[in-house]
Amino acid sequence: MPVTPAALAHAEDLADFVAASPSSYHAAAEVARRLESAGFTRLREEDAWTAPAGGRYVVVRDGAAIAWTVPADATATTPVQIFGAHTDSPGFKLKPQPTTGSRGWLQAAVEVYGGPLLNSWLDRELRLAGRLALADGRVVLADTGPLLRLPQLAIHLDRGVNNGLALDKQVETQPVWGLGDASEADILAELAASAEVAAADIRGYDVVIADSARGAVFGKDDAFFASGRLDDLASVHAGVVALATHEPRAGGPIAVLAAFDHEELGSESRSGAAGPFLEDVLERLYAGLGADASERRRGYASSWCLSSDVGHSVHPNYAAKHDPVVQPVLGSGPILKINANQRYATDAVGTASWLSWCERAGVTAQEFVSNNSVPCGSTIGPITATRLGIRTVDVGIPILSMHSARELAGVSDLHDLTRTAQAFFAG
Repeated sequence: MPVTPAALAHAEDLADFVAASPSSYHAAAEVARRLESAGFTRLREEDAWTAPAGGRYVVVRDGAAIAWTVPADATATTPVQIFGAHTDSPGFKLKPQPTTGSRGWLQAAVEVYGGPLLNSWLDRELRLAGRLALADGRVVLADTGPLLRLPQLAIHLDRGVNNGLALDKQVETQPVWGLGDASEADILAELAASAEVAAADIRGYDVVIADSARGAVFGKDDAFFASGRLDDLASVHAGVVALATHEPRAGGPIAVLAAFDHEELGSESRSGAAGPFLEDVLERLYAGLGADASERRRGYASSWCLSSDVGHSVHPNYAAKHDPVVQPVLGSGPILKINANQRYATDAVGTASWLSWCERAGVTAQEFVSNNSVPCGSTIGPITATRLGIRTVDVGIPILSMHSARELAGVSDLHDLTRTAQAFFAG
């Protein structure tokens, strides 16, 4: 399918979004910033909410953000349409006492976060980004820009490297960031300077390493988009664009974007999908509409959650790793994710509804199912369905190089996912 000018513009906007989101905390802040620019009101969890029908709201908890629009005629039993995604990506996280080094090199002590493809992080310009907790109680975001690198050992010193590369997670994944004596250096000072605070004021930090290269469109007919953190900022971005442009209709549902943190670790945190964040927000949302617990549950009974995360495109060099029949490919539309063991929450009713939203958006969809010998991962879909009892469908876009420092998507798929999210929010 030819890539349209609208799809190309969408990919460039995604590149901006990813560049502004090197950590989950930056991603949540960027979600809020974009939606506030679109007329949403920022709420704080510690305040009493006056969020009546007809409003547009966003709230941030750590590295997660939830936003919603309420039709002017919403009642205590109006259903919600939740587009769910996650803000975190596999990589590395800064350890305590992070400034290390030897033999004249300054290095950073890092811990593996989630399940990254370790070798993909070699020989790239990397940035430190995250949040700093300060002595005066403030929490600020920090982003150094390009600072670090994981230099690979030259082939002359490892003649068998092309027969298989296995990195020691403790010894061989500690990036360099300068030259000198580690006892006289402080990598936290680099973070402090980027946030314009004093290093001595830092009392705690949640800081990750991120690829600093900007996303790029390339390939024949501009079919491809490569970027870091497409898993799952591609879905977060789709949800933000769809919600920012959504106009609630009379009698329509409440449109909700739920962008969670810590999916790569299993979602079990206060800002993850297994935590209480979404339920907390929905309870307060419905309370503002005068709903009691029974009426809220009645609203849930007619609600939907579209859990959006990336899935595997068939790989031309490793076709045997995929199902021999169901083989989604980049550029042929977003995917419906199916698993007999409920690693994905999709069922027959959800399938029919997904196809109707795609049809309404003018989008052609594909299916994804794993090869029986290659078990699939899971998503926030089954977790959300379990916590809330809301009908849930697992979807996404097909990509290659999943969990690489730089992943590969189809330009048209990115735009098609957003168009389908727009149809979904309409109900």
